[in-house]
Amino acid sequence: MPHTLKDVLPVTAEVAANDHLFIGGCDSQELADVYGTPLFVFCEETFRARTRQYKQAFPEATIYYASKAFLCLQMCSLIEQEGLSLDVASGGELHTALAAGFPPERMILHGNNKLDSDILAAVDAGVGVIALDNFEDIDRTATAARGTKQDVVLRVTPGVEAHTHHYIQTGQEDSKFGMSIEGGSAMEAVERTLNEETLQLLGVHAHIGSNIFSYDPFGKTIEILFEFLAQVKARFGVSLPEVNLGGGVGIPYLAGDYPARLDLLAALVNEVAERQAKASGIELPHLSFEPGRFLVGNAMVTLYSVGTIKEVPGIRTFVGIDGGMSDNIRPALYQARYSALLANKARHVPTHLVTLAGMHCESGDILLQDVALPESIQRGDIVAIPATGAYGYSMASNYNKQPRPAVVLVKEGKSRVIVRRESFDDLTRLDVKT
Repeated sequence: MPHTLKDVLPVTAEVAANDHLFIGGCDSQELADVYGTPLFVFCEETFRARTRQYKQAFPEATIYYASKAFLCLQMCSLIEQEGLSLDVASGGELHTALAAGFPPERMILHGNNKLDSDILAAVDAGVGVIALDNFEDIDRTATAARGTKQDVVLRVTPGVEAHTHHYIQTGQEDSKFGMSIEGGSAMEAVERTLNEETLQLLGVHAHIGSNIFSYDPFGKTIEILFEFLAQVKARFGVSLPEVNLGGGVGIPYLAGDYPARLDLLAALVNEVAERQAKASGIELPHLSFEPGRFLVGNAMVTLYSVGTIKEVPGIRTFVGIDGGMSDNIRPALYQARYSALLANKARHVPTHLVTLAGMHCESGDILLQDVALPESIQRGDIVAIPATGAYGYSMASNYNKQPRPAVVLVKEGKSRVIVRRESFDDLTRLDVKT
């Protein structure tokens, strides 16, 4: 295996004597031959290892898997087997979880613009916690919960700007999510929620952004949230028992990426939490987290078949692949960067700078620009792009009427489909011709 990508690939990745990349004991070339490309290859062992790492770092916390990263029926089963809870943010994610038989009492419902039907479905199903994002959420959830007592948390904006792309910053004041602590709307929301007989306020929630590589923003968020809880206690005489810190821990996408170490982050969180609780005069709240990318991101690799290779003399070499922005919109959406290797020539030295171009009718459909691949690259080779488990399939589309890829679970040399590849017939299944 190319040592430079060791931390980016799944933990089971290895290169066999035939120069092929193996994942979960399965030959990536054979996977491509059997299931076709593009293909998401999901390493079960990597996902379980990341899950247990998170639980070990925060053994007393509630860990909600952020289903927006990737969700399907089989994923719900893995999450339940690992003892995680589940964060859903739409009626569709809630429906998927319930269809999989996931315990509703271990779910939290999010969303900055929840439909009435989403709230009603959550209350009727017995969803454990609903995150109230705005004043209308308070009123509508209180109405939906008539005849019961619904546990809720308030999503607040702590004013912390995480160092990440501005499209995935969510904790700053200028955000569509949550209610401002500094602006006073968060405290007003506490008062209004406490006055609703059908709502039980557990605490506050804040998610400051995604793919964060530093430690300080998490510590600063704890300080702000705990001080807010102290103000709530002083004003209303109520001790709120829970603080949900969301997700956001980054993962390696490129060789040389050094994201925050989970053990060091846990040490910081625990130290700041204990110190700030004492300084604020409050009992130490129960902590919750909502990781998604950290758990599933490096567990998947996307395989593509090489098609047209176009040399533009003196400028660049375009290598066409049979996918692109329909199965990975992140590079076009916010300039996300990835690594790549030839899965069927994994030991060939990557010395040739190329641009991996998608097959869609957009000049911006470029997955990787100026990436080193072997000079021997040719039509029919299999390109592997690691770390595509988060926001790859879940953000996929049918642009250019491209069927969405299959997802294959691999473990101990065996593979099975957990999401079928769409067919051309699927693309017209919902059409109505008059």
